[in-house]
Amino acid sequence: MEISSSRAPKPVGLYPHARRVGNLLFLSGIGPREAGTNAIPGNVYGPDGSLVGVDFAAQCHSVFHNIRVVLEDAGSSWDRIVDVTVFLTNMARDFETYNKLYAEYFKDNRPCRTTLEINCLPTPIAIELKVIATID
Repeated sequence: MEISSSRAPKPVGLYPHARRVGNLLFLSGIGPREAGTNAIPGNVYGPDGSLVGVDFAAQCHSVFHNIRVVLEDAGSSWDRIVDVTVFLTNMARDFETYNKLYAEYFKDNRPCRTTLEINCLPTPIAIELKVIATID
């Protein structure tokens, strides 16, 4: 069963926010874009429109918010996450910040986690998460 959330940013391709299979909920990769505007929190642009800086912590908070709303709209919740795959575009710059914020958001629930550095994502974002959660 496909699941879409009106509170999360629209996918950038032909795929749902999540898919339920049995008692598992598989979320597609979700980044920090804002629902409705597609603005990317934390991105700083120069006068010519080029990306000149990133507030990575702002992007992390936004990703976690987006994940939470998809989980809730699907009938699951943050504390039911069992696995997280993290895609970072700059491991050296961002891993320490991510690890710190992750520990705050997941202090009561400790899912399995894999963190990968990749050279880019489909939009100018520095982080994307892919999540698996349980659902009744």
